[in-house]
Amino acid sequence: MKLVVTEEQRELRDALRRFFADRSPGAEVRRLMETAEGHDPKVWRQMAEQLGLQGLAIAEEHGGAGFGMRELAVVFEEMGRAVVCAPFLATITAAAALEAGDGGHDLLPGLADGSVIGTLAVAEDGGSWDPASVRATFEDGVLRGTKNFVLDGHIAGLVLVAARGGDGVGVYAVEDAAGLVRHALPTLDQTRRLARIELDGVAARRVGGRRRWRGPWTSRPWRWPPSSSAGRSAPWT
Repeated sequence: MKLVVTEEQRELRDALRRFFADRSPGAEVRRLMETAEGHDPKVWRQMAEQLGLQGLAIAEEHGGAGFGMRELAVVFEEMGRAVVCAPFLATITAAAALEAGDGGHDLLPGLADGSVIGTLAVAEDGGSWDPASVRATFEDGVLRGTKNFVLDGHIAGLVLVAARGGDGVGVYAVEDAAGLVRHALPTLDQTRRLARIELDGVAARRVGGRRRWRGPWTSRPWRWPPSSSAGRSAPWT
């Protein structure tokens, strides 16, 4: 396999590097490490409105730009370079789970436009992501159980929970995350937040698990700016 960085991907990289150099200098990273949220909501909105990052790999029919792993790799590389504090990995993981599942596609536009922070809650006290280890249950429309090591679980407005229902393990969307009991966990990496989430009769709906999931990200040619932000000019260019 020959991996070639295209001119368009270089342009994306350069735009991201300028953006994060301005929004994520070392002093700001250290400040955010000490805050309760762990990120700057204003910068999070700018990432969506000016760069279209949250919707980068979400299909266009669901409000995203419809691109793939190569473009996400550029984003992750530049976010890592600047040690960006943001719930980006948690949100795009939730988006990928929804796109690959058999329901909940109506939840994708909120993730794509940055108005909703999402996360995927699979592991429990043992820390395993093996579906056989899931003990949380879904019955009569509500979830019961505990999820551990949930990435950005302390602030997520949409939590996708792996739980055991009548026909096996499925993925259930908690859209009113205010009903969750959350406990922030200590982490070695203070730029990466984890939480323990308790579910005691929390309302949810099934969004995945009835069929075998497939990878939702495909490689497509990059357009800059993305279609979701076409016509907008970034002020730092």
